[in-house]
Amino acid sequence: MNKVSTYIRESYYELMEKVTWPTWSQLQQSTAIVLVSTLLIMLMVWLMDTLSNQVLQLIYSFFKS
Repeated sequence: MNKVSTYIRESYYELMEKVTWPTWSQLQQSTAIVLVSTLLIMLMVWLMDTLSNQVLQLIYSFFKS
């Protein structure tokens, strides 16, 4: 039980004394970066999916009876 209480005490100390929390503007900036990155990656995946679909349809059309 002593180890558990020591762990909790040290975790609380680390959380309150050593962790640096972002400011509101830093949080907004990070959120905007994540949203823009997500949208760009989503667009790239959609584009690759569409192009591969078109290429496969073209290949399949050659073997259609």
